[in-house]
Amino acid sequence: MADLLITGGYVIDGTGAPGAYRDVAVRAGRFVPADELGGRPRVLDAAGLAVAPGFVDLHTHYDAQLSWDPTASPSPLHGVTTAIGGNCGFTLAPAGDQHAGYLMRMMARVEGMPLAALEAGLSWDWDGYEDWVSRLQGRIGINAGFLIGHSAVRRVVMGDACHEPATDRQIQVMTRIVADACATGALGFSTSAAPTHYDGDGDPVPSRGAHPDEMIALAAAVRDAPGTTLECILAGSLNGFTDQERDLLTRMSLAGNRPVNWNVLGVSSLDPDGHLRQLATSDYAAERGARIVALTLPHSMRIRLSFLSGFVLEGLPGWRPVMALPVDERIRALADPEVRRRLGEGAASEEAGVLRALANWQRLEIVEAFSDENKAFEGRTVGDVLAERGGDPFDVLCDIVVADGLRTGLRPSARRESEADWKLRADVWRDPRTVVGGSDAGAHLDMMCGAIYSTALLAHGVREFGVISLEEAVHQLTDVPARLYGLTGRGRIADDCAADVVVFDPARVGYQDERMRSDLPGGAWRLYAESTGVVHVLVNGVAVVEDGRLTGALPGTLLRSGRHTQTVAP
Repeated sequence: MADLLITGGYVIDGTGAPGAYRDVAVRAGRFVPADELGGRPRVLDAAGLAVAPGFVDLHTHYDAQLSWDPTASPSPLHGVTTAIGGNCGFTLAPAGDQHAGYLMRMMARVEGMPLAALEAGLSWDWDGYEDWVSRLQGRIGINAGFLIGHSAVRRVVMGDACHEPATDRQIQVMTRIVADACATGALGFSTSAAPTHYDGDGDPVPSRGAHPDEMIALAAAVRDAPGTTLECILAGSLNGFTDQERDLLTRMSLAGNRPVNWNVLGVSSLDPDGHLRQLATSDYAAERGARIVALTLPHSMRIRLSFLSGFVLEGLPGWRPVMALPVDERIRALADPEVRRRLGEGAASEEAGVLRALANWQRLEIVEAFSDENKAFEGRTVGDVLAERGGDPFDVLCDIVVADGLRTGLRPSARRESEADWKLRADVWRDPRTVVGGSDAGAHLDMMCGAIYSTALLAHGVREFGVISLEEAVHQLTDVPARLYGLTGRGRIADDCAADVVVFDPARVGYQDERMRSDLPGGAWRLYAESTGVVHVLVNGVAVVEDGRLTGALPGTLLRSGRHTQTVAP
């Protein structure tokens, strides 16, 4: 590996300290003092650019994608050099071929990963966590580590009864599996009791069948493995924690002697005290010697809907049977006036609950169209098209999506984010009870591209609204998440740290619009967003992005607990 000298850049070291113009030297994949480089090192000219540590994304679902896309695209394009997978209790291991069908359908339903891609892109021939994770060694473009997930463990131990309460014996077996996985490198344990998490059969995911005592026992299983952590999602993550949930999170942290992070804390000026009520759980835990940390996105995640995936739309009364039809049959059904009438009535009924707001079809924005006749409608609302064509709003919408073969990208209208929203978010980013994250990159591929979270923070928080300095923003994207997970030698530009680097233009850094790509195994599609202003990205001193494009290099480190992490106690 050739010596490298990055010259002329504004270096931000990740600690939050003021940046400075200086050179950065790299030897054998690590930062070294510049005067240690002899001879004629390779030079990367960073004049006019910022040089920062690579960004650390604590909440991804790249477990499956890395099998067919070792670059973890598009995250490196947005400066991410380290990603943690295995969140929410949804992992591939330790389950293997015996449970492949169930887990693939569960991942497709709950995490928006196309079933065709999971079927075509995964071998499912591993035997346990170590057998699965070791296959990534030397074959990934970014640094990646993984938690072991509750739902997969429960399925292995309990089989078809995984939705039922576990016996003491079954809990003992699950505990041993988690402990063994952590002993061989799993970064910790993850679980979910979120009411929105259902499997491919429409049943609650296995982890939702667990009694709190089971969750605490499994949290305790990480205690003896150095460098491990805990991640948990509860109903209160969305709606506000109950006293019982607050107590559960605290007991999990104490049992494992580790911080527990949860996903995701929403922040809005429309409810300026909402996040404070949620963060009070962290105070309750701290008073008892525990630590609870909320992941918070630096921007609002606006979902994208389509009649092709049917996600969310299938929740409207009477819609699921139609959304479950094969695509050709679904197109024919949506062209049928009688089917349209029934669907329209179901969406407008009281039974639709909060989803009833979708029935205001005129306000849906057409963010991506595919047929020649629809291309002119991109960036406009159904109401705009209605004004030209006349007729019934739902008929107009159905005509558009049928002409596009159901691929039309639709987005519910939302209020414009204000400076007050961003100022409030900046206060939350600085709060020690939070950490910037929650991208879900690698999941919900039909609804969003969460990989943009880092460039969104830099584009809006720093440049557009100026609510946080460039140094603070980099600190929140690098050092803060690295320290929470105990990542050793990452998250900072400092001598002997791993040379994970992002070189970007502060005046241009940002993200492009999401666009559909049919580049997954089995011809499946996903939403994908390029970046702007991210020029170079290095992982362990090797370029994975040059001039804003992926190089295909695979220098990533497979992160293992105890070897690449150190214990962070509450």
